[in-house]
Amino acid sequence: MTPRDCADRLWAAVSARDEFEAEEVVLGATEAGMDPETVLLEVIGAVQHRVGQEWAANRLSVAAEHAATAINERVVSALTLSLPRVRPTRAKVAVACVDGEWHALPARLVAEVLRLRGFRVDYLGAQVPTAHLITHLHRTGPDAVALSSSIATRLPTAHATITACQAAGAPVIAGGAAFGPGGRYALLLGAQAWAADARSAADRLATPLPRPTLGHQAIDDLPHLADQEYTMVSRTSALLVKSVYAGLEDRLPRMGEYTEEQRQRTAEDLAHIVDFLATALYIGDGGLFTGFLAWTADILTARSVPAGVLLPALELLTAELRDFPRATALLDQAAVVLSTTNPDPALAGPGPAPRAQHLPGATTT
Repeated sequence: MTPRDCADRLWAAVSARDEFEAEEVVLGATEAGMDPETVLLEVIGAVQHRVGQEWAANRLSVAAEHAATAINERVVSALTLSLPRVRPTRAKVAVACVDGEWHALPARLVAEVLRLRGFRVDYLGAQVPTAHLITHLHRTGPDAVALSSSIATRLPTAHATITACQAAGAPVIAGGAAFGPGGRYALLLGAQAWAADARSAADRLATPLPRPTLGHQAIDDLPHLADQEYTMVSRTSALLVKSVYAGLEDRLPRMGEYTEEQRQRTAEDLAHIVDFLATALYIGDGGLFTGFLAWTADILTARSVPAGVLLPALELLTAELRDFPRATALLDQAAVVLSTTNPDPALAGPGPAPRAQHLPGATTT
């Protein structure tokens, strides 16, 4: 049986929330001779990737996505417990998620692949506060830190964590979707290395990472932060969301009919937009913001919500940030992208948004 066949069987079991069958598929694959690393990455990892795709296409609810992820996590545990123990003979690696990052399964897969290859691994799991991570480094002295993040808005925290790890003498290899195509943000933020997946992380760690430069400061990586736009936007994010929400109520009278849950979800979605804008200002890459909005537009479309409902929010946010040239340039660029790819002039000005009860919490899985 091929890895794809096993992945299809595991997907069927996960979709049916049949944990017993899911374990049978995975354990049966290794008993039939499939390499455990292949099972971890090309079966379990492939199914988890499909879970995300199905949620994005609105074919899987948030609750169902969480249930599927939980089954996959338990299947990983069942698989690793069934395997012969590998005596660690290679470097010690601390594997952790950035503080605020709850998507732990990618990091778990990295940790298990490293263990299979003989590394000594401390797997610290999801949402590791930077101060706690540094304390752990001082106590255990790992040869490297593998830092994982899937959510781009955690990049400022990731930057602080990378810098703190290096100050503690530990080089960092970063991984996860948050760090951008080709790991561009990992290198920008000063990480010693980046890996696209668990296999490449293990391959890279087979050779010692270069030791960090002492005395390095985070501002050295991003001199554009001297303009303080990121600081001001991030510090006033709650006020920005409140002001934009009030402006939307004036533009979209139907919002007066919203339930309390719809109001809360709309405010959450506006907060995501502000957070991604702040992160783009931090990184200095407008593509991060426009890419997020294009992705959000696809999510809205899959949920039968006109993507044009984003345009009034961008216009109101531009007015609030009129004294911030980098921020307004990003917002103008995003508005052009949305207008081009999702033209809906009726939604750019006052008036009700047809079928749009609220902006779904498309970034909160």
